[in-house]
Amino acid sequence: MAESELVDVVVVGLGVGGEEVAGRLAEAGLTVVGIERDLVGGECPYWGCIPSKMMIRAANALAEARRVNELAGSADVRPDWAPVAKRIREEATDTWDDRVAVDRFTGKGGRFVRGSGRLDGPNRVRVGDQVFEARYGVVLGAGTRPSVPPIDGLADTPYWTNHQAIEVEELPESLLVLGGGAIGLELAQVFARFGVRVTVVEAADRVLAVEEPEASEIVAGALRSDGVEIHTGVKAERVAHDGTSFTVHAGDRAFSGEKLLVVTGRRAHLEELGLDSVGIDCTQRYLPVNERMHAADRIWAVGDLTGEGAFTHIAMYQAGIVVADVLDHMRRVKGGPDASGTASVVGGAAGVVSAVGGAMSTGGSTVAPGSVPVADYRALPRVTFTDPEVGAVGLTEQQARARGINVQVGCTDLTSSTRGWIHKAGNAGLIKLVADADQGVLIGATSVGPAGGEVLSALVVAVHAAVPVSQLRHMIYAYPTFHRAIEDALRNLK
Repeated sequence: MAESELVDVVVVGLGVGGEEVAGRLAEAGLTVVGIERDLVGGECPYWGCIPSKMMIRAANALAEARRVNELAGSADVRPDWAPVAKRIREEATDTWDDRVAVDRFTGKGGRFVRGSGRLDGPNRVRVGDQVFEARYGVVLGAGTRPSVPPIDGLADTPYWTNHQAIEVEELPESLLVLGGGAIGLELAQVFARFGVRVTVVEAADRVLAVEEPEASEIVAGALRSDGVEIHTGVKAERVAHDGTSFTVHAGDRAFSGEKLLVVTGRRAHLEELGLDSVGIDCTQRYLPVNERMHAADRIWAVGDLTGEGAFTHIAMYQAGIVVADVLDHMRRVKGGPDASGTASVVGGAAGVVSAVGGAMSTGGSTVAPGSVPVADYRALPRVTFTDPEVGAVGLTEQQARARGINVQVGCTDLTSSTRGWIHKAGNAGLIKLVADADQGVLIGATSVGPAGGEVLSALVVAVHAAVPVSQLRHMIYAYPTFHRAIEDALRNLK
């Protein structure tokens, strides 16, 4: 067994959650080793949230320009992908170089190691020839990778994942998209608005199958208006590539395109983390954790790896809990009220705050000094950034009914609201509320529209705080706004 180096904490995987944990613990004065084999920051800044939303912003600008003809005269719109690709390279990703992120972490006092880290027994992590022993514990934030379906012939073709779609500098003439979830639809709409002929093939009976059926219908209609062909209930059986184009075969049907984008989900690769060395089953799709993000004694996990949702905001939320729990564990090991002498057990926005009386905040939760918040996903928000946007929180109607809840549903068409009527071009949308009739509170909601993700914030508060429906009905909703449609949906609860 190689000689180990003793440190306070080892963080394996510096994606959004891992980087936040490692940086805040380092700022709190712990000796922290952060290990990352790819890019510090993970998917979000390089191939996910940030560059994809730059693409969406550009595509939406084209769509708005085309709406001038209906609202304010005439406009001649000529798409050009070059400035979009340039912005992604120069502003978002530094041409996929993480030097700035690495410097950010080491500037906080952390030690960075490039490589693939794996557990090597309790409290030990091996990366290459180095072995670190963690005095207080190990945090796993290794994330997930695209899950490629076992379709005959697919593995032997030069298909795209979201990485190649984000990095593209010259658009293809046509694109096949295998998968009608959030990522697939966002990218499909972007490429279509830039003149690419796009075909979406989805095995489920509707796109955005995890959301409300009404939302799926509106988004599918919007994409079709942009020229996207959508085929649902189609299971791909075989993929062929002849050197210039792809063909997806499904029974007696075939779909062709110059490029093929595969976005059929993601999975954690637990077998790479050495979990068996600490008695954890590595054959699972995700790594289960408790409400304090413990995967095992002195092993925490954060982010996509936990299977709670592949969202940056979840990783950051979980990171706050992990930071608080690690510091609380350190305090208990040292036997003092505040082991670091400078950092409270709940960290703080910058990771270092004075240990003072009164309540402090972490991860969006308010807790008293010496306590640790626990994860609560009842009001987990999610947004699909198509045009219109789909914002959702909590349970869908179907999920609520499956749980045996006495459900009330209220829905309103956004186009019938004053703001929707004023907006006119591109105003498709709805508000759908799911209430527990016995408890008199909202347990789920969906906001579809030009500002669907922004309108969602009010509904997240309502679900998270269990605001009584009777109180929501007596609020004052500003006029004329998109969010005022919530009031109409409340009136329709039945």
